[in-house]
Amino acid sequence: MRRFFLALLIVLVISSYSKAAPKTLDIYFIDVEGGAATLIVTPLGESMLIDSGFPEQRDAERILHVAKDVAGLAQIDHYITTHWHRDHVGGITLLSKLLPVKNFYDHGFPSVLSSDINPQLMDAYQSVTQGKTITLNAGDQIKFLGDRFSPRINLRVLAANALVVGEEAGSPQIKPCGPDFKPIDEDKTDNANSLGMLLTFGAFRFFDGGDLTWNVENKLVCPKDLIGAVDLFQVNHHGVSNSNNPALVHSLRPRVAIIDNGPRKGADPKTYATLKSVREIEAIYQLHKNVATSWLENTPSVYIANDDEKCSGEFIKVSVNPNGRSYRVEIPSKKIATTYQVRS
Repeated sequence: MRRFFLALLIVLVISSYSKAAPKTLDIYFIDVEGGAATLIVTPLGESMLIDSGFPEQRDAERILHVAKDVAGLAQIDHYITTHWHRDHVGGITLLSKLLPVKNFYDHGFPSVLSSDINPQLMDAYQSVTQGKTITLNAGDQIKFLGDRFSPRINLRVLAANALVVGEEAGSPQIKPCGPDFKPIDEDKTDNANSLGMLLTFGAFRFFDGGDLTWNVENKLVCPKDLIGAVDLFQVNHHGVSNSNNPALVHSLRPRVAIIDNGPRKGADPKTYATLKSVREIEAIYQLHKNVATSWLENTPSVYIANDDEKCSGEFIKVSVNPNGRSYRVEIPSKKIATTYQVRS
């Protein structure tokens, strides 16, 4: 009898500890070969997937592997499509057959499809969602479940449909602003309409701008800085050079930047140079080595998840400490991890 009560006490203590022990906020940057798929898992196990890669079984299976086998998820609670390009919305049709998805969000359906939007993918998306989607506009927020043991988690939309917070509908894409203002031609693709979002967890701040391009990026920081300094930056548009306006990048002052590029797409030398010029930056990570350029124009190999063009699709994981004051960036396949401090 004494042994029984002792065993019961041990079980109760372990159970109590496991319930009280705070967990990390985890962010997975999944390799979809130059598309985007960013999985966020909160300390309470609530999940959000931002984008879903290309319309290929490869990408759906890579996302499923990370979500189910690595993160231990049984469903995706929130799915966001930043914009309607195939490398961002393509994988959700196949993925939703492999893993339940509860809520869908996007920047709204265009009344007229431009030439860069695939109508078949739009039809497939509408079929998957059954028309039940939530349109996000600049200023909208998505709140996550919370408890008294963890800092509050919030995601705020700062840009949508080429508008930023505080702008009225119909505002121009190009607004002269700033002493070094140098616009590019108006971007008429859906990249300019991409959602740009800021995720906060206590003091930790993470910016994901989807495929936002140069002119809208400038409006995010001038005449008013709508973002502020961040700890983690998912480099816009896979690191291509018609995005990542230096005005934005230097305003963000990221401590860590992660480029979700492919072996022959993104991580452009111009963007890499812009990131390197940020005084506060401590590390630049890439999902792939840009095989079209030299090592001098890539981050060191220890910060690259996939060195070779033909690869198994290794991911990068960020784990934010339960108190939101530090975070670890890890490339599990290389058994490399580094801890960074959150800005005070």
